[in-house]
Amino acid sequence: MTGLSQLGVSAPLSYLAAFLLPALDAVLPVVPSETAVIALGVTTAGSTDPRIALLLILAAAGAFAGDNLAYLIGRRFGHLAERRFFAGEAGARRLARIQQSLDRFGVRLILICRFIPGGRTGVTVTCGLVGYRRESFVTATALAAAVWASYAFFLGRLGGKAFADRPWVGLLLALGATIVVSGIVEGIRWILARRRRRQDTQAHSPGPGSQVAQLADDHVRDESAVPAEVAGLPGKRRC
Repeated sequence: MTGLSQLGVSAPLSYLAAFLLPALDAVLPVVPSETAVIALGVTTAGSTDPRIALLLILAAAGAFAGDNLAYLIGRRFGHLAERRFFAGEAGARRLARIQQSLDRFGVRLILICRFIPGGRTGVTVTCGLVGYRRESFVTATALAAAVWASYAFFLGRLGGKAFADRPWVGLLLALGATIVVSGIVEGIRWILARRRRRQDTQAHSPGPGSQVAQLADDHVRDESAVPAEVAGLPGKRRC
């Protein structure tokens, strides 16, 4: 209760946290930016103070700045960024998957990754590594930051209004809702990725009517047309 009360609209700490935590979360995924924005929503629930809009704008601006900082790191320090965020064979496979998803979904992936835990850093750094078009990236991250900040902030306000006398309960409820939403988004992404891999496998496997299968059938028919004596197999002798 005491900790939440320190994040009111009159506290300078609130404005600092609203910008810095979403910005740092882009390169340090352990920073609890979403929790901080939700907490700001909880503490301002029921209030009509116009400074609430400034908190929301700062949260969106911080998220936008963090995404573009991650892009800049990937673009300017490519090799070092790759070693830092995609180390080892597992990291290389993850980088390859993100590149394939970027080629397939583009801006949509940048928007969706905002709601996937850990997805934001990987996608934004990869955009810098592969030289994703800067104009499209800026537009996508601006939209994603605005949607994410509004979603987290107003979810916190809903929780704070529902449990005005117990703000910690409202905070935990709002955090639980974000976990559910993130799980749903990740589940959909996993299903789509699995379906795409299955389609790619089927596309590369020779079917009954494929050229490879046709050549194999022709080869079998040619061998069956060769006399047994020529093929080196024991055949029937004529009397």
